[in-house]
Amino acid sequence: MNRRLWTFIGGGLLVALVLAGVVSTYASAHPDGLESALREGCAVDADDTIVGGSCPATREEAHEIGGPLADYGLAGVRNDMLATGLSGVVGVLLTFAVGGGACWLLRRRDPTPAGTDPTPAGTGADPAVRPGRQAAGPVDPDSGD
Repeated sequence: MNRRLWTFIGGGLLVALVLAGVVSTYASAHPDGLESALREGCAVDADDTIVGGSCPATREEAHEIGGPLADYGLAGVRNDMLATGLSGVVGVLLTFAVGGGACWLLRRRDPTPAGTDPTPAGTGADPAVRPGRQAAGPVDPDSGD
């Protein structure tokens, strides 16, 4: 790949890392759309804790699966802003690795190994001409073609 493409990919990765690591720490502390819909019908106090009512969020339990990136934070980090930023950075790097790996696996490959001649030995055939086609060249006006 050429240098210009690598610069573009690196720049995109850098922007994504800054957005995930820095800007995400200033995101709204209010519940997102899914959490808000789950709390419809419940009464909440000033700390955003459910104190009554009937809604799906009353049956909420701790993360059943858990994991190091559960609940928009990085497990084991006590500072919430740092945990959110680090989880964004880890998420971007994992996504970039999986996407890059998929692109690498699905890339177009050269059918001939490097350093080999794709023409059959001794035929003198032009490898740029497919079978059934003529090579581009001067046309004889007397031939009728």
